[in-house]
Amino acid sequence: QVLLEESGGGSVQTGGSLTLSCKASGWNYSIDCMGWFRQAPGKEREGVAGKVPGVERYYADSVKGRFIFSQDNAVNTVYLQMNDLKPEDTAMYYCAAPARGVCGKFTYWGQGTQVTVST
Repeated sequence: QVLLEESGGGSVQTGGSLTLSCKASGWNYSIDCMGWFRQAPGKEREGVAGKVPGVERYYADSVKGRFIFSQDNAVNTVYLQMNDLKPEDTAMYYCAAPARGVCGKFTYWGQGTQVTVST
């Protein structure tokens, strides 16, 4: 069984920063292909940032230059550093992981952590 646990969400003002963490446990997942998604009320879930083997980190256009995806394999954790936050970044943020060897198809999802950005 794979368990993903997000943390680090909260409420900040416009221009503020937050760093989300997602710790993975279990064995049948690929830490090298994990990603972050978000879903705002009334909107579809969208990909925010992630990594695939051999490729630079990828980011949604709306967060490029502001968000940074990173990972620490030693503690099975991926991070999303979010800078210069805007009200439109308000959403529930989820991390996701594919099954081992199946990059591109996210099988496992965390419970989400709420990010709220106020003006």
